[in-house]
Amino acid sequence: MDKILLIKICGVYDFAFFVFHIFFWKLFDWKNDLAKLKPGNRAIMQILNLRLIYIFLLMSAVCFFFAGELASTSLGRFLLAGFFLFWLGRLIEQFIFLRIKSRMVTILTFVFIAGVIMHFLTLI
Repeated sequence: MDKILLIKICGVYDFAFFVFHIFFWKLFDWKNDLAKLKPGNRAIMQILNLRLIYIFLLMSAVCFFFAGELASTSLGRFLLAGFFLFWLGRLIEQFIFLRIKSRMVTILTFVFIAGVIMHFLTLI
């Protein structure tokens, strides 16, 4: 597969997580669930999610608009390695922190595996 196309596919993947995280408040009923937390922890959860939304949008934009530079420069390869490590870390954290046996968690785990593989392939 063409490396530029693969990088843009990774951009689509990252953009999908941008959209997914926008809906966290509604999907996970954060209005009610986060109300149970101390104010500081409630704020931290929402701030972390907003920062992730920003990072996913940034990663996606870099993949869409700078795919050629990502594929051909040392800075680009460094960023691709960083994107890969981000998703690899997220996959590992899935097994450490989200030990819930449910269909949704299993599906999400396979989605992360696919993302790790895709992002890794941009490096070879």
